[in-house]
Amino acid sequence: MPHSPCASPSRRATLLLTLAAAVSPWCHAQGSAAGAAAAWPSKPLRIIVGFPAGTSPDLTARAFSEPLSKALGQPVIVENRVGAGGNIGADAVAKARDDHTIGLMINGNMTIARLINPAVPYDPLKDLAPLSLIGTSPLVLTAPVAQPGVPASADGREFFAAARAAGDKWSYGTPGVGTVGHIGTELLKSHSHINPVHIPYPGYPQVATAMLGGQLQMAMLPPALAQAQVRAGKLRAIGVTSTVRSPLAPDIPSLAEVGIRGFNLEIWNAFAAPATMPRPIQARLAALIGEIARSDDMRAKLFTQGWQVAGTSPEGLANRIQADTRLLGDVIAARGIKAE
Repeated sequence: MPHSPCASPSRRATLLLTLAAAVSPWCHAQGSAAGAAAAWPSKPLRIIVGFPAGTSPDLTARAFSEPLSKALGQPVIVENRVGAGGNIGADAVAKARDDHTIGLMINGNMTIARLINPAVPYDPLKDLAPLSLIGTSPLVLTAPVAQPGVPASADGREFFAAARAAGDKWSYGTPGVGTVGHIGTELLKSHSHINPVHIPYPGYPQVATAMLGGQLQMAMLPPALAQAQVRAGKLRAIGVTSTVRSPLAPDIPSLAEVGIRGFNLEIWNAFAAPATMPRPIQARLAALIGEIARSDDMRAKLFTQGWQVAGTSPEGLANRIQADTRLLGDVIAARGIKAE
């Protein structure tokens, strides 16, 4: 006799029990994750910054600490883990397993860290979970007001002429090997045919101090820091690293205006979590951080610090990471940039 296409009641019951047994662990796991997220945070949230107090990433992290603390009902502590162009801090975030640690990072920490140095102990694309792109900005190419070979009245074109004549007798500073200031200046060297030597420092304030002391002849600085020094008459602004003038520094010409065509470079900062942090917690943090970033108060605060607010989703940040990894990776390969 042929079998009936319909299962018997007893067989249907067995199948349902088997399906229930298979689905139950998944449902339990999902429920546990959701429950953990609902009970989170159970202690203070830590924001790790890979640069010294007073630097741009540090100021941004501290600007978020108070509104995040209010939203979460827990203290938010900013911790500075300084060194290796921010990679020491990024590695600490990648290895954190307490589900209460995130990081405020710059481009390089989340894109080309391992392209610069294969020995970097974390993989930016695998060990970090993007939360939100916070702010973007061009840099400002700056120089001492008075230095040999460059008249005080020199404009941007005359400055580049002096830089070409100086060759490798000039030096430029950045917050570290592999930072956007470093790779960006190497890109500028190929566009402008200048050849200053790279000297890394712990952060941008130290770079500015070195220029004031005559140890450096040029450097790319964030707009807020650059404009403060320019207004004080301590440094001169050569141009912003974009094809057009920036609303962050409307009085400073673009590098295109001083003869450097086709050059466009931005820095950015972003929040990231360890990739091991449960997804529901990542999602909650990403939503909170993006909402805070896009608030009128934070927009105004970050603008005064030299940032145009983005406040993206995790997906928006992931797309930016991929695009910048390609762009900066090409410069690294072409210029042979490696960790010292």
